[in-house]
Amino acid sequence: MAENELAIVILAAGQGTRMRSSTPKVLHRIGGRTLLGHVVRQAESLGSEHVRVVVRHERDRVVESLADFPGVVAVDQDEIPGTGRATQVAVEALPAGFAGDVLVLSGDVPLIEADTFRALLDEHRRRDADATILSAELADPSGYGRVIRDDAGMVARIVEQKDATAEEASVTEINSGVYVFRGPALRDALARVGTDNAQGEMYLTDVMRILRDAGRGVAAISAPDARTALGVNDRVQLADAARILNQRVVRRWQLEGVTILDPQTTWIDDTATLEADVTVLPNTHILGASSVATGAVIGPDTSLVDTEVGAGATVRRSDATLAVIGAHATVGPWAYLRAGAELADSAKAGTFVEIKNSTVGEGSKVPHLSYVGDTTIGVGVNLGAGAITANYDDVAKHRTEIGDHVHSGSHTVFIAPVRIGDGAKTGAGAVIRKDVPAGSLALSVAPQRNIEGWVEKNRAGTAAAEASEHAHDAEKATDVGQE
Repeated sequence: MAENELAIVILAAGQGTRMRSSTPKVLHRIGGRTLLGHVVRQAESLGSEHVRVVVRHERDRVVESLADFPGVVAVDQDEIPGTGRATQVAVEALPAGFAGDVLVLSGDVPLIEADTFRALLDEHRRRDADATILSAELADPSGYGRVIRDDAGMVARIVEQKDATAEEASVTEINSGVYVFRGPALRDALARVGTDNAQGEMYLTDVMRILRDAGRGVAAISAPDARTALGVNDRVQLADAARILNQRVVRRWQLEGVTILDPQTTWIDDTATLEADVTVLPNTHILGASSVATGAVIGPDTSLVDTEVGAGATVRRSDATLAVIGAHATVGPWAYLRAGAELADSAKAGTFVEIKNSTVGEGSKVPHLSYVGDTTIGVGVNLGAGAITANYDDVAKHRTEIGDHVHSGSHTVFIAPVRIGDGAKTGAGAVIRKDVPAGSLALSVAPQRNIEGWVEKNRAGTAAAEASEHAHDAEKATDVGQE
């Protein structure tokens, strides 16, 4: 094995009790990925062929989350606790004779970018060190282990706060828990790490002491942004990490030509994609695998989840999940596109419209107050206000098929399964239970019947009855005056 080869070990075996969650800490999500997913993605970008993730707590769930990273190998930690043992089992799972560098990362530190890892590796090799620590400078280092350097700038030791002298406690450089080691030196030192401590654990930090006692060099490099080097241990830190990541993502899209008017209220997952000249208005969330094409306007007050938006489309004050919105289509305000909703180019889903598992053809409109479920709508269709496709018969879902250039009157209900032919029309209030042939007008009209005097007789003493009596009295007075 070449000495400059790189292996990456990611520690993801812990429970994370401070999260107070049934979900393993490393599987909590920010920016569209798990904490562990962010770490693995950055690790893979370094080009290593040997990525090992150490698992134990909720092992199967954590391993399942790695399915998107086929080159990553999960390694089980045994009964011996501690970061030192976790690293040891990962090193034992590397190819025999591996003599390269080993980069050790934590699965709960999602914000470190690949450039920082490269700088860490460069410093490690420039210093010809056996170990190099990624440190961070904090104004308030309380609770963290301090990095104590010698006169040559190398690491003399790492001191936990409870063991620090007053002088050591004043040091603001802390240990982030990210390291790179020479593989052979790490393997030898881990063999000498014991569990003789209050927790009965193998500590990885003991490796630094062992190396220094053996006269080996231990270096350190400080992270450019201390906030990104800190782990996520509770829900407060999870929210902080999500905010930092979102600021990074929003800024990246702004620099690539996306107009984002209010970055403070805009959330864009790291998994989403936007093209130049998209405009994102305040209080908008673009999440999951959503994609937005050039010239589209999204927001305000809009949420997209795993939704595709075409060029020049407008989505305003609406919610869309697993939907497709065509070029120059318009959605909203207050529309709800559910899974399987597909709007073709220049189609419209208007105010208080809900669409689910349906296609709306090119130039077709569902303007307002309508529900469209399990429906195929052709081109040039206009559904009147209050249109409903009644797709569920209490046992099964059925489809409605509406042909091209169909116009429905207000408050038409289509009882599925039913087909409306091309060019057909429906009258207002129609309840369509049978197929409508092309070019037909479908009506379901009963003769209107007015029962005179019903209110005065059946609702005597009410405001309605009094109003009716006054109206009748006025009519009589008018009649008398005309005589």
